[in-house]
Amino acid sequence: MFKNIHLYVFFFIFSLSAQGQEEKKSETKIYPKRIYTTQSIGSENAPKIDGIIDETAWDKVEWTSDYVENQPDNGTPPTEQTKMKIVYDAKNLYVAFRCYDADPEGIVQRLSRRDGFEGDWVELNIDSYNDNRTGFSFTITAAGVKGDEFISNNGNNWDGSWNPIWYVKTQIDAEGWTAEMRIPLSQLRFGNAEEQIWGIQSTRRYFRKEERSLWQPVDINAPGWVSEFGELRGIKGIKPQKQLEIQPYGLTKLDTYEAEEGNPFRDGSDTRFTAGLDAKIGITNDLTLDATINPDFGQVDADPGAIALDGFEIFFQERRPFFVENKNIFDFSVSGGSDNLFFSRRIGRSPQGSAFGPTTAYVDQPDNSTILGAAKFSGKTKDGWSIGVLESVTDKEYADVIDENGSKEEVLVEPLTNYLVGRLQKDFNDRNTYIGGIFTATHRNLESNLNFLHKNAYSGGLDFKHNWNNRNYYVEGKVFLSQVNGSEEAIERTQRSIVHLFQRVGANHVSVDSTKTSLTGTGGRVQFGKSGGGNWRYYAGGVWRSPELELNDIGFLRQADNINQYAELRRVFNKPTSWYRSANIRAYQSTNYDFEGNYNSFYYQLTGFVNFKNNWFAEGGSENNAARFDNSELRGGPRFRRNGDHLGFLYVGTDSRKKFSTTLGYVYGQATQKNFSFTRYEVRFNYQPLNALSLSMTTKYESRPDKTQYVDQLNYNSTRRYITGEIDQETISTTLRVNYNINPNLTIQYYGQPFIARGKYRNFNFVNNPTAKDINNRVTLYDANQIQFENDMYAIDENRDGITDYTFRNPDFAFVQFRSNLVVRWEYIPGSEVFFVWSQGINGSGNSLNDFSKIIDNQLLQKKPQNTFLIKATYRFVL
Repeated sequence: MFKNIHLYVFFFIFSLSAQGQEEKKSETKIYPKRIYTTQSIGSENAPKIDGIIDETAWDKVEWTSDYVENQPDNGTPPTEQTKMKIVYDAKNLYVAFRCYDADPEGIVQRLSRRDGFEGDWVELNIDSYNDNRTGFSFTITAAGVKGDEFISNNGNNWDGSWNPIWYVKTQIDAEGWTAEMRIPLSQLRFGNAEEQIWGIQSTRRYFRKEERSLWQPVDINAPGWVSEFGELRGIKGIKPQKQLEIQPYGLTKLDTYEAEEGNPFRDGSDTRFTAGLDAKIGITNDLTLDATINPDFGQVDADPGAIALDGFEIFFQERRPFFVENKNIFDFSVSGGSDNLFFSRRIGRSPQGSAFGPTTAYVDQPDNSTILGAAKFSGKTKDGWSIGVLESVTDKEYADVIDENGSKEEVLVEPLTNYLVGRLQKDFNDRNTYIGGIFTATHRNLESNLNFLHKNAYSGGLDFKHNWNNRNYYVEGKVFLSQVNGSEEAIERTQRSIVHLFQRVGANHVSVDSTKTSLTGTGGRVQFGKSGGGNWRYYAGGVWRSPELELNDIGFLRQADNINQYAELRRVFNKPTSWYRSANIRAYQSTNYDFEGNYNSFYYQLTGFVNFKNNWFAEGGSENNAARFDNSELRGGPRFRRNGDHLGFLYVGTDSRKKFSTTLGYVYGQATQKNFSFTRYEVRFNYQPLNALSLSMTTKYESRPDKTQYVDQLNYNSTRRYITGEIDQETISTTLRVNYNINPNLTIQYYGQPFIARGKYRNFNFVNNPTAKDINNRVTLYDANQIQFENDMYAIDENRDGITDYTFRNPDFAFVQFRSNLVVRWEYIPGSEVFFVWSQGINGSGNSLNDFSKIIDNQLLQKKPQNTFLIKATYRFVL
């Protein structure tokens, strides 16, 4: 199907481009800023928040209207008009909306959990710092469901973990629907000027036509969001509100699992009660201290299933509320991917030590390190300083051990550790430029059995971004460095890790130094581009990571010793036509080198996306890897050549507004000489039979056959043998979510994911010439007289003299995992919640000789899962 994928992509691009010729020359239209002037009403005249706009307080100001369509047909009158009023008193901001609708019965009132944004809704964004980069977003659906987000990076980041306390009600009447909001000023951040000037924007979603209209018109090619806001004036004499909120919690937990005979640590059940405290303290109106003591995150979804055969660590997103909220403040991404100087999941990580020994009978090892406490000091001052400081301490963790003689002991598996992150940024040049810095530190109180860990680790960096020409063009850059210190054992372990591989054969610029007690590395990124203004966008840049760069104590780094160049060109089609609402085409290219100057890869990609007139979409593309060289494939062996490959993909989806919608996806790629290939089939569907009930499911099947999958490395006649094999690897996973909303404050959510991976090997071989162009010269197959299989081991008689030269274990595998969460959440008063949680989990190994149906039956359906029942209650005191 994808043999001529480049031609298909070309014709798709040509079709869009030809259609695009009908558009007028498109440069960004700059609309004049709208200004709304509010009035004080006095607290004694505060309107009742009931969704009925009939109080006299609203008469002090005029309605503002004339919303303009933003999507899909930018700059035109919307199907239905919207009106807004804003008043205030010493403690609160009050907002009223009138959303006209000629067919009130057609208003879509879908219920969801907070931040669900389902159905018709209206939104207010407030840039109370007036910095053109950050803002607070308050959304209300016609069904009365709240949404709130913190906006940063001029609209490129929307943080849904921000959950302020505010009040809102909606009503539906003969003219459409209405909403009233009360937003306490304590939930906003602003300076102490006598008269405030804030940026504001209001958006309405008209669900039936998937139409967005704005109070302040914004050109579809504008380079940002917050920088385009209108202004709110007339707020005088208000005082910054210092916030003080305390939220204690109590939790009781029961774990049940299959008992293990003779194992005192696995008797079938465990119980636990714990308590803790969260606090939010306004140090000033600009700066807030968030603190948590003995936090628990039992209501958070489990990580999705994944397996990696390349030896690298799998990156999982942060899900814990304390660390998710305002995480953008501490972000210092190395290259736009997962690499970052701060990765909050290092705090509370799984213990890195092991208590297993040659005489160990039973072990009870904790799953995670206990977070004794954590605090975040963050905010933005009126002078444009963004400040973030995070401090956390995790406790010592011990594993309980019983040896074969029945003796008991405790073994330290994770030391007492302190984590510190500091972040600073300063806006200037009329907020078109910022410079910033970051500093991180990790300190461990090590004992002798954990000397393989770093005693301390530091990193620091500087970053900047400059925008010009109405923010349409930009240049940005980062430089950073790291240093880790520890014993000779710890530093040698780091040098030999998959991130660095200083021991690799043939690398002349790195080598293992077993006497070192520290490593110091550097990195950086420079990028420039055009982000708005017209229909063409582009960027180009480069990233480097030196061989000794090490971030994984408190950050995330997949691989060091890397120099990468990249560029992208994008054409957007934002003017609707007779057959599409919007579309874009994209070309991307990158090359990769190591610090010795070795060329490692050249990659390019062509993609296209179109949102059709009926709101269906299609996305397709092609990508190509020229022959590439992998420094890590042989785990410390020489650079290994991988054949060039071609890949194509196509995804098609139906209208997501409908009660039933689906997406179908297909991906296929293959390398020359069939060195390896990749196939994916993906099906997603969403079904909403009732306004209060929604179901979604995603199922993926992937196949990754590879003729040279790494297996092992062994010595033979003073020569290192790097063994690979032909693997037939398959994975299948399904993610199911069910949401039932009794009302906006009482919800039931279910999440479940079975994940199965199976790998079967054959045609084992050893690496002969690792950089040979022809795969048949690159590896040498063992013949039937050289390899024998017995007792789950492969015995190799390479010289055919009848004597086994070396052996390796059967690498076939079948991995099974099931994770599920059933959460009942009740927000009984604003900010205070009760959670009822039932979690299930199964982990295990299956028989790789079985097909998927037998693995599911034997390892999932017939195995007793581990159950966790949890009740957690919180109460928020606002002082």
